[in-house]
Amino acid sequence: VQLQASGGGLVQAGGSLRLSCAASGRTFSDFARAWFRRAPGKEREFVAVISRSGGSSTNYADSVKGRFTISRDNAKNTVYLQMNSLKPEDTAVYYCASGSYYSVTSGRYDYWGRGTLVTVSS
Repeated sequence: VQLQASGGGLVQAGGSLRLSCAASGRTFSDFARAWFRRAPGKEREFVAVISRSGGSSTNYADSVKGRFTISRDNAKNTVYLQMNSLKPEDTAVYYCASGSYYSVTSGRYDYWGRGTLVTVSS
């Protein structure tokens, strides 16, 4: 599985961005998909996850709950992260991941895309 993330950029606080992560190489719907992020000087942290196939289950980090929405389009082999009401503390490199398990733990994911940088100015 190869993952390609896009959609990052510079946005003012309170603004919105939508990240995309396109997958290729294996049946996309077989995998849970997640977003993680790494802020400058910090460890990588969980952001959001969506279950495989129909994506009926989602989970979010408390810090983004109510502001971010994860979704998937299996026909396009793509997962999205809609980010609203962005805050400066959301500034980070965002990584998409794919794995067999629906998990908030980065170690449970087998495939990772290159990150996309999100910068939120105050």
